[in-house]
Amino acid sequence: QVQLVESGGGLVQAGGSLRLSCAASGIIFKILSINTMGWYRQAPGKQRELVATITRAGSTNYADSVKGRFTISRDNAKNTVYLQMNSLKLEDTSVYYCNALGGSTNYWGQGTQVTVSS
Repeated sequence: QVQLVESGGGLVQAGGSLRLSCAASGIIFKILSINTMGWYRQAPGKQRELVATITRAGSTNYADSVKGRFTISRDNAKNTVYLQMNSLKLEDTSVYYCNALGGSTNYWGQGTQVTVSS
């Protein structure tokens, strides 16, 4: 199997920045099958929503709400994906989940809380 371990969440004031990291570990051939990695978030009472994704080749996709503020990147050698979050807003407060798609299998991290205060 594949395990995803997130880090980097926390409390930040509006306008501030945070960087999330997610490292994949586990069975090598399953890790190598992962093409797309990304971040999703879920606020209380709301559905989980896509934040950003990146393919192994580096193609990216962002939710409109984070374009120009968030940057997703990936280190394939370290099996790690990052999310640089700048100009954070109150509405960015959520639990952020790392996701990896390997073949037809979706892997999820345990989530990390990001809280933006005024």
